[in-house]
Amino acid sequence: MPIHPGEPDAAVPPERTEPAAEGTAGPSAGGPAPPEDGYTAELEQLQDRWRRALADLDNLRKRHARELERERTAERSRTAAALLPVLDNLELALTHAGADPGAIVEGVQAVRDQAVNVLELLGYPRHAETGIAFDPARHEVIGVVEDPDAPPGTVVDVLRPGYGDGERQLRPAAVTVAKRE
Repeated sequence: MPIHPGEPDAAVPPERTEPAAEGTAGPSAGGPAPPEDGYTAELEQLQDRWRRALADLDNLRKRHARELERERTAERSRTAAALLPVLDNLELALTHAGADPGAIVEGVQAVRDQAVNVLELLGYPRHAETGIAFDPARHEVIGVVEDPDAPPGTVVDVLRPGYGDGERQLRPAAVTVAKRE
């Protein structure tokens, strides 16, 4: 069969792409590099990229921890600064302890109102309502009482007010509830 230019030579075997078997000679020194060298280089490159990615992740974790601590410190400072006027007014009330008892009570009530306002500004409104339906998400039952004037299942008395709503609740209100029939 004649060989024509541009046609593949059927008599010439294709080049080997798998490694030479043991005992056989590999490619000559001047020939192409064995495929293992390419795989080894690629493996080393991938391992290097993996190590760099791990280092980047570790640096990201450390930076995030520093930023989180910085934010916590800043938030603590803001909260403490919001409470400073309340403390100032309590100290002022104590300096006037020998004065008229009625004025002292009014002053302490004003300071309490100021503290409640600060908590509300921080996102924790006060809940001390009576006559509303008992809500287990907002109330903690301390006792059940018989009250003919209150519908069953309603809050009769608030022993300790609650602060906050939903997931941002500092504590539920401690209440007594009218007995169900």
